[in-house]
Amino acid sequence: MADDLFNNESLAEPSLAWQPLAARMRPRQLDEYLGQDHLLGKDKSLRQALEAGQLHSMILWGPPGVGKTTLARLLAELGGLSFTSLSAVMSGVKEIREAVSEAQEKRQLNGQPTLLFVDEVHRFNKSQQDAFLPYIEDGTFIFIGATTENPSFELNSALLSRARVYVLKPIATEVLEELLETALNDAQRGLGKEHLTVSENSLALLAAAADGDARRALNFLEIAADLATEGVISSATVAEVVQESLRRFDKGGEQFYDQISALHKSVRGSAPDAALYWFCRMLDGGCDPLYIARRVVRMASEDIGNADPRGVQLALNAWDVQTRLGSPEGELAIAHAITFLAVAAKSNAVYTAYNAAMQTVKSTPSYEVPVHLRNAPTELMSDLGYGQAYRYAHDEPQGYVAGEVYLPKQLADTSFYQPVERGLEIKIAEKMRYLRQLDGQAGKK
Repeated sequence: MADDLFNNESLAEPSLAWQPLAARMRPRQLDEYLGQDHLLGKDKSLRQALEAGQLHSMILWGPPGVGKTTLARLLAELGGLSFTSLSAVMSGVKEIREAVSEAQEKRQLNGQPTLLFVDEVHRFNKSQQDAFLPYIEDGTFIFIGATTENPSFELNSALLSRARVYVLKPIATEVLEELLETALNDAQRGLGKEHLTVSENSLALLAAAADGDARRALNFLEIAADLATEGVISSATVAEVVQESLRRFDKGGEQFYDQISALHKSVRGSAPDAALYWFCRMLDGGCDPLYIARRVVRMASEDIGNADPRGVQLALNAWDVQTRLGSPEGELAIAHAITFLAVAAKSNAVYTAYNAAMQTVKSTPSYEVPVHLRNAPTELMSDLGYGQAYRYAHDEPQGYVAGEVYLPKQLADTSFYQPVERGLEIKIAEKMRYLRQLDGQAGKK
C-alpha cells in the first residue's frame, strides 16, 4: 500500500457541476489534502501509520472546515475499506445498530473491513458512545469520530482509551490563498478563470476572512464570483461578501472558554494590549458584551481586590453603561474597565481568604457564636449572659477593642486575610500589623 499511497484515483464523481464549489474541490487524494502537515507530513505520526498499513480507530478533533470528513474518506480509500458514515446530530441507537449490522455483513460476505465515520461524535450521549465499544474491540469496524469539542470533556474515557486523538489545526491563511487560486484556475472542478478577473489582494482578503476554514473560504469565493461586476472580483465585492462574517467563536464550546480565559489571564498579568485584543476577539465572534462585563467584575474582585477597590466600582459602572446604552458606548466602557484593571495593582488576598474561610466552614463543626457577641433582646437572653462583657468599639481608644476575639473560641488564632505589599493593601497591611501589636500589648481575652 505504501508504494502508491499518495497517488490514488479520484474519489469524486465524474460530474460535479451541480455541487457547491467547496464540494467540487474536496481533495481526491492525500497529496491534495492541505493544512495538516503536522500529522501527514514526512515522518509524522499518522502518515507513518498509514505507510505501515496500521490504520486504527481515532478521534479527529478540530474546528469546522479543516477537513475531518475528507480525511476520513481518504483514509478509507487508502486502506481499502468500505466507508460508512453517521451524523450524531441526525442519528440514534437505531442507526448505530444498522451501521454495525451492515459492517458485520460485509465482513462475513467478502471479508471487507469497514471504516465507520461518526461526525459530531460529541453529541452522542454516554450510552450511545458505549454502543460502539464492543465492535471497535472485535474489529467489526475501524472507528473514526470527528468533533469540534475537546474530547477530554465530551467523550467517554472508555471510547478515548480505544481511539487515538489527532488534533487538526486551522488552515493557515497562505494555504487558503493557494487553495482559492487553484479553485479559480481549475476548469474541471473550480470556477475557471477565463471569465473572471481578480483584483490585487482580493484572494488574500477572502482567505483572511475565512479564518482557517477551507469550506468557508471556497464558499466566499463562489459567492464573490456570483456577485462580480463585469467579471471582476474587486475589493468592494469581497467586502460585501465577508461583511457579516464572524470569526471562529463557539458560544458554548472550548474556544469560548479559551478566549475568556485568555482575557482574564491578560488582565491578571497586567497586559492591557493583550486584554483588549481578546476582548475584541470575543466581540468580533458575537459574544454578548454583558457576559464579558459580568466576568470583568469577577476579575476586579479576584485579582485586584483591596489593592485598588476602585476596580470593582469601575467594572460595575461599565456593566451599567452596557445595560443602559448598549453598543458601541457600552463596549467602550468595558474596554475602559479592562485596561484599568490590567494596569492596576494586583492582589488575590481577598479571593484566597474567602476560599480559605469557606473551606474552614465546610470542614469544621458548626461552632456557636461566642456569648458576648450575641444580642439580648429579651430578659431571658440577658439572664443567660448574652451580650455581657461585649465592648463597643466606638467607645474604645482609636475605635478598636484591643485583645478582643470575634471568632469562635476553637478558631481564635485563625487568620484568613493576608494583604499583599501592593497598592492600597500596603496601607491595609500596615494597619493590621499595628492592630495586632495592640492585641499583643493587651493580651487576648
